[in-house]
Amino acid sequence: MKKKSSKKNPKKLIKKDNNELGQTKNSAKLILFIFGIGPIIGIIIFLFSKGFFNSPSF
Repeated sequence: MKKKSSKKNPKKLIKKDNNELGQTKNSAKLILFIFGIGPIIGIIIFLFSKGFFNSPSF
């Protein structure tokens, strides 16, 4: 006699709405852009204001 295997069906997983998932992806991209690119742009503006990129004059 073979035992019946009691595997769970992966198709029965709860799926999120496409709209909800899309909003999550868009907000994640926005957060990564703000906290990833924002500080770099801020540092560049700061260095420009202090004259870091100006050629030295003797």
